[in-house]
Amino acid sequence: MVEWTDFERATIQDIFSKIDIDVVGPAALVRCLVVYPWTQRYFGKFGNLYNAAAITSNPNVIAHGKVVLKGLERAVKNLDNIKATYAELSVLHSEKLNVDPDNFKLLAECLTIVVAAQLGKDFTGDVQAAFQKFLAVVVSALGRQYH
Repeated sequence: MVEWTDFERATIQDIFSKIDIDVVGPAALVRCLVVYPWTQRYFGKFGNLYNAAAITSNPNVIAHGKVVLKGLERAVKNLDNIKATYAELSVLHSEKLNVDPDNFKLLAECLTIVVAAQLGKDFTGDVQAAFQKFLAVVVSALGRQYH
């Protein structure tokens, strides 16, 4: 079980109260698909992903980015039991979708960049440390089924 400090709990909740899920989710997924093009192989049904412009304007990418961030909100609400919260998603991504678990780390990196850009000077080193700890726990929970 992960132990969270009061600062980390407050910081994670504060971040999610400040960001616009409908902007940050799609931006993070777009960034991941552009920067790490091999991740596109899991989105074959999404249509045109041939270049950055196509990915950025793809309605399926935008919708899935929102789904991802709404899923992260579930973790924020269940900080003390993230592994159980993501148990079904872990099974889905490992057994049905066959997603390489390293891709969760790549998306977490992209999400950190997008959140940092949105929060600007408020994204201090302490805030980043709390956010990245949160994302590491989420990535671990999503990858749990692979172990």
